[in-house]
Amino acid sequence: MAHKMDSSKSVLVLVDYQSRLLPAIDQGERVVAAAVLLADAARLIGIRVVGTEQNPSGLGPNTPPVRERCDATVSKMHFDACADGLADALIEARPDAVRPEVIIAGCEAHVCLLQTALGLLARGFELHVVEAACGSRRASDKRTAMDRLRQAGATVVTPEMVIFEWLGSCEHPAFKPALELVKNHDRP
Repeated sequence: MAHKMDSSKSVLVLVDYQSRLLPAIDQGERVVAAAVLLADAARLIGIRVVGTEQNPSGLGPNTPPVRERCDATVSKMHFDACADGLADALIEARPDAVRPEVIIAGCEAHVCLLQTALGLLARGFELHVVEAACGSRRASDKRTAMDRLRQAGATVVTPEMVIFEWLGSCEHPAFKPALELVKNHDRP
């Protein structure tokens, strides 16, 4: 059963926002903007951000706006980043939590994001997938990935759900700057 996201247990994972891949992603600019919003909010609240890069020697690094917001980046060759150490990196990122809850987004939604999310679910992580920050070349592939993740036990959420559940209250010290991030994200 899903519960509210808890900033004291959360880690944000951003999967494969690689510059060479992004021009082919449907609504790629919006997808990256949503990922940046999440990462900026996470950093304001004190939540670690872990990125992944698929075959970086072949596909290059993550786009700079994403890469510079990651506290750590896992280079990988498998589509499921768990096979290349992501699960261990998450536990290291949140040693105070018995098992961190993972907020995840990335590209391509139906390949690396999907397989990484399924790998994390298989390892017992609670998983929240931020749909607006996920992308695929085809919208139909993204929709199908979100449906499959729901069926597998992940909770599909929006960026604002994540941010305001992390805050919990308008009295949180990061509330006003986080609210500004949300407002600025909505501006063209």
